[in-house]
Amino acid sequence: MKTPGRIKISELLQRKETGQEVTVKGWVRTKRGNKNVAFVALNDGSTVNNIQLVFDLQNSFSEEQLKEVTTGACLCATGQLAQSQGSGQPIEIQAKIIELYGAANPETYPLQKKGHTLEFLREIAHLRPRTNTFGAVLRIRHAMAFAIHKYFNDNGFYYFHTPIITASDAEGAGAMFQVTTLEAGSPPRAEGGAIDYSQDFFGKHTSLTVSGQLEGELGAMALGQIYTFGPTFRAENSNTPRHLAEFWMIEPEMAFYEIKENMDLAEDFIKYLIQYALDSCMDDLKFLNNLYDKELIERLQSVCSAEFVRLDYTEGVKILEASGEKFEFPVHWGIDLQSEHERYLVEKHFKKPVILTSYPKDIKAFYMKQNEDGKTVRAMDVLFPKIGEIIGGSQREESFDKLKARIDELKMDESTLWWYLDTRRFGAAPHSGFGLGFERLLLFVTGMGNIRDVIPFPRTPRSAEF
Repeated sequence: MKTPGRIKISELLQRKETGQEVTVKGWVRTKRGNKNVAFVALNDGSTVNNIQLVFDLQNSFSEEQLKEVTTGACLCATGQLAQSQGSGQPIEIQAKIIELYGAANPETYPLQKKGHTLEFLREIAHLRPRTNTFGAVLRIRHAMAFAIHKYFNDNGFYYFHTPIITASDAEGAGAMFQVTTLEAGSPPRAEGGAIDYSQDFFGKHTSLTVSGQLEGELGAMALGQIYTFGPTFRAENSNTPRHLAEFWMIEPEMAFYEIKENMDLAEDFIKYLIQYALDSCMDDLKFLNNLYDKELIERLQSVCSAEFVRLDYTEGVKILEASGEKFEFPVHWGIDLQSEHERYLVEKHFKKPVILTSYPKDIKAFYMKQNEDGKTVRAMDVLFPKIGEIIGGSQREESFDKLKARIDELKMDESTLWWYLDTRRFGAAPHSGFGLGFERLLLFVTGMGNIRDVIPFPRTPRSAEF
């Protein structure tokens, strides 16, 4: 649906005919000129490219009329579409009528000048979407979200909504945000002094979810193939360029999939998403490629054309040990590989994405299916250049006895997982799934270096301003 009389700039820039009267609405990026003519670059958020408005100061407008047309101001302009006299774009608008919707005082508008650092822009997250960089990132974010739903819908998956508030810790890590209505200063106490959560809103200890996987498995055991796509939360005090306290996860779960089918799906899925970005977001990708990462488009294309390497963890460790590289974290069998190890395998050894499988049982989650050797599990991590792990998944353990033994071994609270064990009691089936961190995907697709710059309002330790 179009605003009456308005044409989006993205649509206008595709037109080849000139001479017609058009109306555009948007925000001023820049204004320049002399006593005879003024040039205003206008952007409406539909594209990284601007449309140039030309104001004739001798015959049509006075400088006083354009006094408040400054960077950041919002206006409506009507005029004749004409061939551009300058370079940069083929068309411009010879303005005839303007209406100022909202001024932006150049003395106080934070984006008045160019060249702001990304660190500064994080401090004004309410305004940074108006910059070219974040406009491009957010349009790509939208395109990737749409592509995720399209891929799964086209492949027979059902969108399954899992709870944000939960009484279980899917990862067994414990780094969760508590949800409670109890008085913080004086909560009710049970015998022995422990907080009495039976008097809380849900009658038990609850938290924000770290993953929708466990509940997603329940859906797969009924609908066959489901996926979740929603916010997840980790209360880890991690101030790094790769961690957020609130982020979005895509988690498909598939009945009757074993580890090979799981790997095949993960590879096909992520290639589809990257190709969709190349097909649908090229203007924004070119902008980010030119400004931030000169190899971005080439890297995206190379991933789409590559056949991912399937590599056993044990073989991967042998490659790393024989590499001669001086890693910050020493390599030996049994460690959880660090980003530097993963990137060496991808960027230097194989020079293509790697799917690493059969990890040691002791470094992976309780729900992963155990291999016959008793030491490893049918885990899989998809490793990408510049990112390291971008997808993590596994074949899930369908044996009730093995799953319960693992829960007991890790001393987990079985009373919060009775419903999960029930799926192994009643009609258990081989099944698999994986998780893709949406912001990790966006880091790769946009070439941005900090995960705080691919989400509109980042939540990190001591940061929840907006």
